Amino acid sequence: MSNVTSNEEFQTWMCLICGWVYDEAAGLPDEGIPPGTRWADVPMNWTCPECGARKEDFEMVVI
Repeated sequence: MSNVTSNEEFQTWMCLICGWVYDEAAGLPDEGIPPGTRWADVPMNWTCPECGARKEDFEMVVI
């Protein structure tokens, strides 16, 4: 099963602590998260690369 989904619109998620944005379309290849990785498929123990906030501190935003 692949983590990459292409049939739905990609979403963006913003850190409520520092404002850093995770874009599902871009992923985070430097941290092993390939482009197209849905937020639900980002590991639960992943933290914001800017401030260390947890996934629960992110909110979906429209950009």
